[in-house]
This record gives sequence, structure tokens and C-alpha cells, in this order.
Amino acid sequence: MNSKKLLFPYVLVTPAVIITVLIVFIPIIETSIMSLFNYVIWKPKDYKFIFLSNYIKVLKDPVFWISLKNTAIWVTGTVSLQLILGFVTAMLLNRDFWWRGIARSLILIPWVTPSVITALMWRWMYDGNSGVINDLLVRVGILKEYFPWLANNSTALGSVMVALMWQGFPFFSIMILAGLQAIPDSLYEAAEVDGATPLQRFTMITLPMLIPILFTSILLRIIWVANSMDVIYVMTGGGPGYSTYTLPLYSFIKAYKFMDFGYASTLAIFLTLFLVAVVAGYVVKVLKSQGSME
Repeated sequence: MNSKKLLFPYVLVTPAVIITVLIVFIPIIETSIMSLFNYVIWKPKDYKFIFLSNYIKVLKDPVFWISLKNTAIWVTGTVSLQLILGFVTAMLLNRDFWWRGIARSLILIPWVTPSVITALMWRWMYDGNSGVINDLLVRVGILKEYFPWLANNSTALGSVMVALMWQGFPFFSIMILAGLQAIPDSLYEAAEVDGATPLQRFTMITLPMLIPILFTSILLRIIWVANSMDVIYVMTGGGPGYSTYTLPLYSFIKAYKFMDFGYASTLAIFLTLFLVAVVAGYVVKVLKSQGSME
């Protein structure tokens, strides 16, 4: 009986483990193997084992370093903007007002909107000839004439980041709002009795109680944003030049435009290693913090 109780939790998680192995680990293994070959679909006679040649080629590829830099900017900037806007929105939605229920429902619209629709919508808004963003900026006097936001090297990546910020900030809003709802009112009441100011209550109660949720949410968004490329592809296609190239987009273009699956697999491995390093660092930090608390 005791042995059955011990095995029961493992039986419950077995289907999830099997699915994870099939859709995650097996593709990773196949990609790792493919990266060791010269595998260009339209050159079947050149298919051969080249060991680490693709990895050496990637490290010498200037487009890879541009993409890596853009990926770092893309992830850091987008996640930061989503976090700030999501935090502010969650604080507002946590207040009492008569249409709060409707507001909490409406905030989900960007999150549930398909990425392709989001990208098309923002591309039309940024249009250099008839975009509503240019129209508003010209009307209020910030711009003298329409500006090609997505066709300028200095503004293209930032413009796409704003679009993804709009799409992704509801995730932070929902997560942070759930954390705020879980904080007991008695803590704020006790702090108020002790004479704590609103800023002190925020820094001494709200933020510490939200730290676990913030760390988890930020980690998830880093992984999702680092892997996302659909919004960039639809809005700019990676241009102008390589100004909006990221590692997932570069890998996608190499695979499905140039049919070089060996090189594309190598780029995907580099992105995977980067994300594994981030996750490992996060896990180590969490374990250390838990150990210090104990």
C-alpha cells in the first residue's frame, strides 16, 4: 500500500513527461545532430558530416553578432517595458471603482489578439504615408512631417518593441494583480496604525510580497520574448538591413528562405544555450535565497 502511494504521484506526471520528451527533448536532439551536418535542401549532393564547422562559421558571422546584440536589446527592452506598464496597470486595477470588472476583462484584449493581427495593426499604425501615429504626432506638433518608423535603422527595433510591449503587458498585469489580491489587508492596516506612509507600505509590504511572482513572470517573459519572431517578421521582415534581426528570426530565415537547415540549427543551439544559462542562473539564485531563508 505504501509503495502504491509513493508511485501514484509519478504515475500522474508520466503523461506530461512523455509529451515533454516528444515535443521538446527529441527535437532538441535532432537539431543538435543536424547542426553537425552541411544540410542545404537544394544541395542534396553536398550533404555531409562537418562536425563543428557550422559553429565556427557562426562565431565568424557578423550577422550573428548583430542578431545577438539585437536579441539582448529586444529581450531587455521589451520585458522591461511590459513589466513597468503591467505593474502600473495592476496597481490601478487593484483599486475599487464601479467598472473595475469590465476593465479587468478589457485588459486581456492585447494578450488574446493573435500575433499576426497585432503586427499588421501596428505596421499600419506606423505607416509612413497614412499611419495614425504619424498623423497624431503631426497634429500635436511633435513632428513636422510623417516619419518612416519601420524603415529607419535607428527606430525600427524600438518601434517593434513597443508593439510587443502592448501585446504582452497584460500577462504581467494579471500575474501582479493576482499577487496583490493575495496580500492580506491586515498587513496594510497594521502598517497604517504604526504610521507608515503609502510609499513605505509599498516598499515594505507590497514589493517584498510580490517578489516571487515578479521573478517567475520575468523569467517566463524572457523565454517567450527571446523565442518570439512572428511580430518582427510581419512588421519588418528583419529590415531595414539587419537592424531588426534577432537570433530566432535569423535562424528562421536561414532555414526557410535559404534552406540551410544545418546552419539554422546551429543558430538555434546558440539561442538555446543562452536561454539555458538564464534559467540555470535563475534557479541557482532561487535555491540560494531559499537556503539563506532557512
